[in-house]
Amino acid sequence: MSARAVEIRNHRQHIRTGNPVSVLFIIDQLCELGGAERVLLRMIDHLPRDRYRPMLMTFKIDENLGFADSVSCPLYVLPLQKTYDCNALRVARKIRNLVRKERVQITHTFHETADLWAGPIARMSGCPILVSSRRDMGFQRTPMHRAAYRLFRPFFSQVQAVSERVRQKNMSDDRLGASRVVTVYNGVDLPNSSVRLGKSELRREFGLEHASHLVTSVGHIRHVKGFDVLVRVAAEVRHHLPGVVFAIAGEEHEPAYAEQLRTTISSLGLQRNIVFLGAVQNVHGLLRCSDVFCLLSRSEGLSNALLEAMACGVPCVATDVGGNPEVVVPCETGFLVGNQDVDGAAAYILNLLRSPVRARAMGVASRKVFEEKFTTESMMRRLTESYEQLLVTVRR
Repeated sequence: MSARAVEIRNHRQHIRTGNPVSVLFIIDQLCELGGAERVLLRMIDHLPRDRYRPMLMTFKIDENLGFADSVSCPLYVLPLQKTYDCNALRVARKIRNLVRKERVQITHTFHETADLWAGPIARMSGCPILVSSRRDMGFQRTPMHRAAYRLFRPFFSQVQAVSERVRQKNMSDDRLGASRVVTVYNGVDLPNSSVRLGKSELRREFGLEHASHLVTSVGHIRHVKGFDVLVRVAAEVRHHLPGVVFAIAGEEHEPAYAEQLRTTISSLGLQRNIVFLGAVQNVHGLLRCSDVFCLLSRSEGLSNALLEAMACGVPCVATDVGGNPEVVVPCETGFLVGNQDVDGAAAYILNLLRSPVRARAMGVASRKVFEEKFTTESMMRRLTESYEQLLVTVRR
């Protein structure tokens, strides 16, 4: 065992026998249950309480979503609209007081306001470790954000990227050294194995029993998710398989874009072939009764929906963006296509729908890859190892 490994083992034993390490998670808002929010709540739920004591802070919350009842740790809501007014000063003092009172040793931030404002405040208030979680390829960053991330990089003890591509992007854009940026893949839970409903029963549950073949996509209805490309793919596939149904599960986050999709669907005569399901609670059930999962996003960090499809043993067709190629093994678990490659995506989907034996084999392989790399347990092991390495460094 190396000296470094011994040091980490000894430190781990120390925090088990002493007081748990206080970890303050900060996220800009809790107004939707998107990928980042799901991963954050999963981290909090599974953080070992004998070693860590988590707390969660946010600046805006949708009380109708029930976060206050579902979060398994203390939740602090500090309303904040601007970071440069009198209220911001009051919120900053509350952050400082919380960090000092709870002796916070790790602050872990999600999204821009947490990264660039609250995190540095926590660090200056005495928190020795600041970790920033980077969830995407920065497609929403403004020039001001890009400049600020470079300016505030000395505050970050570590940047955790959800994929290797996101890691490389942040190293390049923010001029971060390789040792300060690590990859912590998202982890999702395995589907409930006790549910024994077959494909036919599950399709009836979602009103999809008329589908000769079922292709599913999951994600909020936004332009970046590429559902307009999916509509054109559906038109190509329908030409060969008239009874195919493309089911889209997700809330409408861009109403004008959603309306544009419906207009296109109507003009192409695809009303029976494309179904909008809205928010779906039983996503695993929907995936389990699907023949193919399709993700045609224009940009991704690491898609939780893609991981869930693999956990359910569904072959996948996805765009070669962000972390997707780190998940999909071409010709083994699914296929990768270029951004907005309608013909390529349609051809791969048809290949899978016409070759059910091959599709099932690829689904089995998908499940195996998921179990090896993308479970919640894998994510938590990597996360806690990163924390412990940082704590060892601070306490030397």
